[in-house]
Amino acid sequence: MPLDLDLIRQQFPALNRPAMFFDNPGGTQIAKQSLDRINKYLIESNANHEGAFATSIASDAVLDEAHQAMADFYNAPSHEEIVFGNNMTTLTLHMSRSISRDWKEGDEIVLTRLDHDANVTPWVLAAQDRGVKVIWVDFDVEDGTLKLDDLQKALERKPRLLAVGYASNSLGTINPIAKIIKMAHDAGALVYVDAVQYAPHGPIDVQKLDCDFLVSSAYKFFGTHAGILYGKHELLEKLFAYKVRPATNKLPGKFETGTQNHEGIAGVLGAIEYFEWVGKEFGDEYVEGLTGYRGRRMELKKGMTAIRAYEYELGRALLSALEAVPGLRLYGLTDVRRLEDRVATFSFRLKDMSPRIVAEKLAQEGIYVWDGNYYAINVTERLGLEDHGGMVRVGAAHYNTLDEVTRLGEALKKIAELG
Repeated sequence: MPLDLDLIRQQFPALNRPAMFFDNPGGTQIAKQSLDRINKYLIESNANHEGAFATSIASDAVLDEAHQAMADFYNAPSHEEIVFGNNMTTLTLHMSRSISRDWKEGDEIVLTRLDHDANVTPWVLAAQDRGVKVIWVDFDVEDGTLKLDDLQKALERKPRLLAVGYASNSLGTINPIAKIIKMAHDAGALVYVDAVQYAPHGPIDVQKLDCDFLVSSAYKFFGTHAGILYGKHELLEKLFAYKVRPATNKLPGKFETGTQNHEGIAGVLGAIEYFEWVGKEFGDEYVEGLTGYRGRRMELKKGMTAIRAYEYELGRALLSALEAVPGLRLYGLTDVRRLEDRVATFSFRLKDMSPRIVAEKLAQEGIYVWDGNYYAINVTERLGLEDHGGMVRVGAAHYNTLDEVTRLGEALKKIAELG
């Protein structure tokens, strides 16, 4: 059955206010299941790791369950391939040090100008430390898609690594990630995928993708401020971990330095339980197209597929509403026939107005949006907008309604008219 938006929105206590949240690419509102897990953890099992007493044992059980839940969400073969950290940026800075440890002067890596800076600067810094050359792949400024021909040429240089995003947090573009990973592997390169922007919007299967590493942040998919990395078991086993001496050298804790944010990890478990609930409530019609999954993994894929289906409607409505605003220029894919190639994240400029002013005027109407570069600074630089305030960004999540999209369009028309 289609998503019941009334029932969906009941799962998000923060939505009980006179505000419209289109700031979702920067962070979604938290699901009740995640909040419940946080409270339960702090009341019943708030303790440090590997103690001999009841609350520590209970705490470790929650952390183990969270690792398994994320393995199910990513469809990873093992919970030992899941690494928790503060956020995607911190995890990537940490992992880049380990991954680059055996790079040698004269080696090369490939980065893209479409990526969030968290999947750019950690690798640039690592390359600088190791004397490694960075090869850049550009995107088409007209439609915001990655230039695959340029990527192929870069991969012919046999780089050590390709860092690439699943979806652009600025322009909404979904990269053909499975194709890109195969191209990189054929060239002998490891692939590090930033899935932060894609994770709230559709199902992820690291086994089908065959990526080497993939990372997302739970506060972008209705959970807590935590990052979650998947890495192939053999790679995580082989890599050197920068950590203090008493820490374990066994997976999954090998790369989880120091005491983790236990209540935050419990909240991630709750977010996964929310997606599982969506699958059970609304995902039955999508079972036929899903093969090879059982139990929670099947419910998660059903749930994310149902979310993706509804967000096609949101994306179509957003595109129509924005294109109807006089003087508004959209960046990225605007072809309604290519909605499957983007998430419902749109960036634009309105006439000659500062993006910050537009965001402030929308905020006065109770509509929350982002402005600036959203840490995708290569995108705004490439578009010639970085020195002009960047862009306004609106991003829908599945708890947004079509009525909210209509009201956003009306507010923008009013701003355009009044100037």
